[in-house]
Amino acid sequence: MDKKIAQFVFDEFGVETEVTLTRPDPQFGDFATNVALQLAKQVGKPPREIAETLAAKIGDSEDFSDVQVAGPGFINITLAPSALVALVREYPTPKRAGQTIVVETNNPNPFKAMHIGHAYNAILGDTVANLLAVDGARVYRVSYHGDVGLHVGKSMYSLLRYADGDFGKIEAIPEAEHNTFMSKMYAEGSKAYKEDEAAKAEINDLAEQSFEPKSALYIQIYDLCKKWSFEQIDALVARLGNVPTERRFLESDADVYGVKTVKDNTPKVFKQSDGAYIFEGSKYGAFDNAFIASNGRGLYAARDLGLMQYKNEYYHPDHSYIVTGNEQAAYFKGVIAAAAQIWPEQAGQTINIPTGLVKLTTGKMSSRDGDVIEIGWLFDQFADAIKERGGEPTDEIIAGALRYQFLKVKIGGDVVFDVNEAVSLTGNTGSYLQYAHARARRILEKSSEAPVMLTDAKPEDCALVRKMSEYSEIVELAKRTVEPHHICNYLFELAQEFNRYYEKNQVIGSDDETHRVAITATYADILRAGLMILGIVAPDKM
Repeated sequence: MDKKIAQFVFDEFGVETEVTLTRPDPQFGDFATNVALQLAKQVGKPPREIAETLAAKIGDSEDFSDVQVAGPGFINITLAPSALVALVREYPTPKRAGQTIVVETNNPNPFKAMHIGHAYNAILGDTVANLLAVDGARVYRVSYHGDVGLHVGKSMYSLLRYADGDFGKIEAIPEAEHNTFMSKMYAEGSKAYKEDEAAKAEINDLAEQSFEPKSALYIQIYDLCKKWSFEQIDALVARLGNVPTERRFLESDADVYGVKTVKDNTPKVFKQSDGAYIFEGSKYGAFDNAFIASNGRGLYAARDLGLMQYKNEYYHPDHSYIVTGNEQAAYFKGVIAAAAQIWPEQAGQTINIPTGLVKLTTGKMSSRDGDVIEIGWLFDQFADAIKERGGEPTDEIIAGALRYQFLKVKIGGDVVFDVNEAVSLTGNTGSYLQYAHARARRILEKSSEAPVMLTDAKPEDCALVRKMSEYSEIVELAKRTVEPHHICNYLFELAQEFNRYYEKNQVIGSDDETHRVAITATYADILRAGLMILGIVAPDKM
């Protein structure tokens, strides 16, 4: 439509311009444009005069049923029913075709329990990957995990004490208790590190041993517990509805690349201070940060540089997306700035998406002190809430409710939710949308009419068809901004619009059953397509 109106502008005034269309309140039409105000200076005429000239031209086209000029020169446009239906059949145009993009879709560290904050990052990363894939990019999902460092030392401190020289005690932990056991071990180590200087010194040594173990028992416990951790991570991420990753990167591997890179770019990019290698991030809006410690050991930032090299080695991506908590935004700004100084040709390649906090009734969830909300516990809470409302708590239904609660919040905002509200069938929830889809499919099952392609809209259909016609625009917006909450908001509004339509217009047994079945099927297909982008299953029964 924008191109057609731009052609009218050129025909009448000989000016080439981009026409921006917005969606006004439905009472004013399907689209609105302020192109007349933009043209006034160039054309040398009052905006309203330009608008009236264009309105007359637009009104002559069979695609438009009504065109009105408002205020100083705004043009409100109502489409003809056939043109409105044609918009429903439009598909989002891939804008990233030919691009290769890597997305880290889960990054929990082994030797800790996977908690709700990890769930948020995993769900958002997976959905970002979906959006980029829908936009035509070749997307590779990867994960990155810290298998060395202080957190390992804290866990190993407790694990070695629990084993008391007997590896069999660790092996005897039941599989169902692995995640909780690892959480307990880490929490105990964290507490000891804070409260006991002797324990702190021992933990620091055990952290060093994660790079170079000193005993066979350390290696046995380390290898087994890392295996447990990754089994738990893979299982829990699958329960969240994520697409499996194709490659797992480890800090222990990235460390070698990163340390060498830092040393090779000193003093060009980094400077030495008391044996440490520092990047002056304060010059780039971040903070000065050590990439290599004074003892020569690589730190997180050096490993992140090493990870960038691994990604380039395997994928040569145009872009690489990393989802982290907002508290890491300044850190990543510094790492990305350092990378741009080392590899100027790759500037802009790595993109950090910082999120807000995840809160339940206990506030922020953090794993540093072991005070966490584990994902398994959260699934149990969702299951109980779904049972209380008479539903069947399958993993698909639970994951749908959980994913939606995260994704409906604009990225960067805090996610605060109540479990019972999250599974409600009446509010802005994933469960409501899954139920809405199942309800539409049930309507279609009851009809003897096979759904046909929607070709026209009657007056009573227009509000729903107008809302359905927005789908392509909303997906374009979500893809461009890489913000899935736009799709969440739209799907909720769409389901509400269908409910209003269904209350007033009988489908099964009506004289217009064939036509209304086509509308219902189109609505259900749009709802399913949007939920698929969010990684949420659209069940046929619920």
